[in-house]
Amino acid sequence: MASGFYDEVVDELRICGFEYWKPAKGSHEKWKNDTGMVLIVPRNLKSRHTANGILKDAGSAKKL
Repeated sequence: MASGFYDEVVDELRICGFEYWKPAKGSHEKWKNDTGMVLIVPRNLKSRHTANGILKDAGSAKKL
């Protein structure tokens, strides 16, 4: 199941207008917004720095 920062990142992505699109390689997922921007999110997201990078790419000002 999800561990680390995954739940917090996914919650913030939903707030930013992203929705789950489809699975990617391994334990990764693709999330897409209305403009067609795609982000890759690992299910085992344990690095705070990676989590903050994903949120920054999504346009969020939130820091973990």
